[in-house]
Amino acid sequence: MAFSEVSWVIVAFALGMLAKRFHLPPLVGFLVAGFVVQHFPGINPAFFDQLSSIGITLLLFTIGLKINIKSLVKPHVWAVTSIHTVLSVIGFALFFKALAWMGLSEFASLSNNTLIIIGFALSFSSTVFVVKILEDKGEYYSRHGRTAIGVLVIQDIFAVLFMAVSTGKTPSVWAFSLLLLWPTRHLLARLLNAMGHDELLVLLGFILSMGGSLLFEAVGVKGDLGALILGLLLSQHSRARDMAKTMMSFKDLFLLGFFISIGLTGELRWIHIGMGSILLLMVLFKTALFYFLFTRFKLRARTSLMATLNLSSYSEFGLIVAALCVANQWITPSWLVTIAVAMTLSQILAAILNAQAHHHFVNYRNWWRRWQKDERLADDQEVDISGAEVAIIGIGRIGCGAYDSMHEFLGDRVIGIDINPDVIAQKSSPDRRMIQGDPSDADFWDRVLENHELKLVMIALPNVNASMAVIEQLNALEFDGQIAATTQFAEEVETLYQAGAHNVFNVFIQAGSGFAQQILDQGMCDQVLQGPPSKL
Repeated sequence: MAFSEVSWVIVAFALGMLAKRFHLPPLVGFLVAGFVVQHFPGINPAFFDQLSSIGITLLLFTIGLKINIKSLVKPHVWAVTSIHTVLSVIGFALFFKALAWMGLSEFASLSNNTLIIIGFALSFSSTVFVVKILEDKGEYYSRHGRTAIGVLVIQDIFAVLFMAVSTGKTPSVWAFSLLLLWPTRHLLARLLNAMGHDELLVLLGFILSMGGSLLFEAVGVKGDLGALILGLLLSQHSRARDMAKTMMSFKDLFLLGFFISIGLTGELRWIHIGMGSILLLMVLFKTALFYFLFTRFKLRARTSLMATLNLSSYSEFGLIVAALCVANQWITPSWLVTIAVAMTLSQILAAILNAQAHHHFVNYRNWWRRWQKDERLADDQEVDISGAEVAIIGIGRIGCGAYDSMHEFLGDRVIGIDINPDVIAQKSSPDRRMIQGDPSDADFWDRVLENHELKLVMIALPNVNASMAVIEQLNALEFDGQIAATTQFAEEVETLYQAGAHNVFNVFIQAGSGFAQQILDQGMCDQVLQGPPSKL
C-alpha cells in the first residue's frame, strides 16, 4: 500500500492527538488536517466526499434513534429556532451590506438575494460538531443537550425545504407513499428484537440508515432526512439506545472523512483566512442571540448558556449552499474556501468554549443569571430529595443495580438521579425513589444542597468527563460527604481520585471479584474446597 493512501490517516491521528494534548476535542485536529493533506500527492477528494456522505447519514440515523418527538414541539425549541433564523438572516445581510459600504469588493459584488441566501446558510449550527461535543462530554441527554439537538433538527427541516425550493426539484407524487413507513415501525421493532448484540445489529443499522436515505432520494426528498426518520421510527424501542451505541464507532470513523473534506474545498490563501476571520465575528452575534432567546423562553441561565455554546459554530450546510450559489454563478468559487475557513475557525472557537463551559458559568454565575426569568417551565421545578442520605447518579445497568442493593439496606434514604427523563420513566416504580436532573448543573446542586441530608454520592456514569463534571460541582459547593465513582478504564482511576473521589470502582476488574464472591457466598465452592481434585 502506497504511503499516499494512508498519509491522511497518520496526519489526522497526529493532529487529533496534538489537539487532545491542549485539552481540545480531537475533531479540532481533524479540521486542520484537511488543509494539510490537500497538498499531498495522490489525495482523492471524491473518496472523502463518500466517507463524509456515509458519516452524515449514520449521524442523522443515530440522532433519530435518540429523539423524543415531544421535545421538538416545545416553544423553546421550534419558536427559538424560527425567530433566531429570521433575525440571523437580517443581521448577516446588514453586516454584509456594511462591509460592502466599507469597500470590501468580495461583498460589494453580491446581489441582495445572494446576501440573504448566504446569511441563511450561516445562521445554521453544525450538527456534526454538536453531537460530537455532547457525546464526548456525556451530556447528550441533558436538558441543554436535548434543546440543542431539537434546534438542529428544526434547522435540518428548514434546510430540506430550502434545498427543494432552491434547486427547483419538487418531490415526486410517490413521496406520499413514504407515509406507509409509519405502520411498518412494528415490523422494524420485531426485527430489532430478533437481533443480538453482535455484528447483525451493526448491519441492520447500516441497512436502515442507508436504505432510508436511498428511499427518500428515489422520490425526490433529501436522503439525510430519510435516515433521520428511519431512526425516529425506532426511537421509542427499548433497543434503540443499544443500536445507537453500537453504531457510534462506525459513525465516528466515517465522519473523519467529513472533517477532512472541509479542508479539501480549495487552495487556502491569506485572503480566505482574512475573510473567514471577518465572518467569525458574526458567530458572536448568533451566539448572543441564541442565549437571549433561550432565556426569554424561560430556560434557566445555565441551560441557556450550555445550549448556546453547543450551537456557537457555522454549519456544513453553509458549504452546501455556497456550492449551489457557485453552480448558479451567484458567487465566485473562492467563497467556498472562505466559508470552509470560517466554519473551521468557528468550530475551533466553539470547542475551546465548550471545554471550559462549566467554569464559564460557575465563575460568572451572577452575571449570567441577570438574564434569567423568574418563571420556570412546567418540567423544571424545584428538586425535593428530603430524607435522602445516599444519591446514586446515573440509573443505567450499574446504577440501577447499585440502587436496588442500597435500597435493601437503607430503604427510602436512597434516591436515584438521572439526566435522561426517559430512563427515569422506564426505571421508576412505587418502590423506587428516582428523579430527573442534571448533576453537572450548578443550579441543580444549589437547589439540592440548600437543605440536604446527603452523606454519600455514588456516581455511576459511563463517561469520565460527565463524572468529573459532577465531582467538580460538588467540590465547588463544598460538599462534605463521601463521593464514590465508577470507571471502565484503569487509567481513569487515578484521575477520579485526584478530582476528589474517595472511592473508585473499576467495573470490569471488580466485576470478576464480585462474581467470585457471589459463588462463595452461595456455597457453590464447598464441594470443591472439601474434596480432592476431580478427574476428567
